[in-house]
Amino acid sequence: MATKNYTVTGMTCGHCEMSVKEEVGEIAGVTDVTADHSTGAVSVSGESFTDEQVAAAIAEAGYELA
Repeated sequence: MATKNYTVTGMTCGHCEMSVKEEVGEIAGVTDVTADHSTGAVSVSGESFTDEQVAAAIAEAGYELA
């Protein structure tokens, strides 16, 4: 299992965190996602996911990687 950390721009509230967590959590192989809107930090754990998949899921939620 691997854990990767990302910085996301545009998250301003708890609803933003939930949107990112839901979209990223749908990626095959992802087992855990944490998000903190105050720092923009997103941590993704699991196996067999790519940075491109995470970036696409974050974009689908309406945000982007820094």
